[in-house]
Amino acid sequence: MHYKEVKGILSARNGMNVFRGCTHGCIYCDSRSRCYQINHNFEDVEVKINAPELLEAALRKKRGKCMIGTGAMCDPYIPEEAQLNHTRKCFEIIERYGFGLAVQTKSDLILRDTDLLLSINQKAKCAVQMTLTTYDEDLCKIIEPNVCTTKRRFEVLKILNEAGIKTVVWLSPFLPYINDTRENIEGLLDYIVRAKVYGIITFGIGLTLRDGNREYYYENLNRHFPQLTEKYIRKYGNMYEIKSDNEGELSGLIIDICKKHGILYDRAAVFNFLGEFPHTPEPEQLSLWG
Repeated sequence: MHYKEVKGILSARNGMNVFRGCTHGCIYCDSRSRCYQINHNFEDVEVKINAPELLEAALRKKRGKCMIGTGAMCDPYIPEEAQLNHTRKCFEIIERYGFGLAVQTKSDLILRDTDLLLSINQKAKCAVQMTLTTYDEDLCKIIEPNVCTTKRRFEVLKILNEAGIKTVVWLSPFLPYINDTRENIEGLLDYIVRAKVYGIITFGIGLTLRDGNREYYYENLNRHFPQLTEKYIRKYGNMYEIKSDNEGELSGLIIDICKKHGILYDRAAVFNFLGEFPHTPEPEQLSLWG
């Protein structure tokens, strides 16, 4: 881990990353792609040390309230956050200024900040997103080795829902011949239904591989699933979009279960929910004449 002062913290669409890099070790991580220009060792996490000050200055200048997003690139709850409190400091600023928050993580460390999430949700809006990829706990420890397993994430989703915070699940990625099975999807959907998740986000049944994360994925494929390496190379080579042979069946299953249980599954609608700041309706004016 190392520290760096940066010039800005909010993107044009009000997203922020207080870290660059991650130590979760997920074998499919798109953030390792060279196009994102993380030029240091990915596990040597860069802490944007002046992020809280930059965030406060940016929010103070904003003419209207909006949702602030975090976690799309690098998880805001890496293990080091337990001591750093860097993410928490930023959330305290969001809460103080009355902005909304859409946070994405794989870590149960988010429960530490339940008090802040509840306060943000009371003042404006808070939505928590968690990624679920595999129902098999042993497989989860292989493909997402340094973060809490799926069962624990399910428990986190339940706790947040019971506290009144709406949740969204990123149901992806699905690695061909590894977790792209009906049994896996049914297990994950059972968790989603039981946790009363508001909506899900999927990008089909498969994954994407760019320069940078492709090499890391194949390296781990060779380490943990060597019987699949040659099959992948022969079938997919250097393709960007890796589609599962089971996409039609599994996509249909996801839609059917979501419809049955009233879970929002239209991707555009879910993103709209995450980005929409709640506006208090204007109070009705009373007529002087009754």
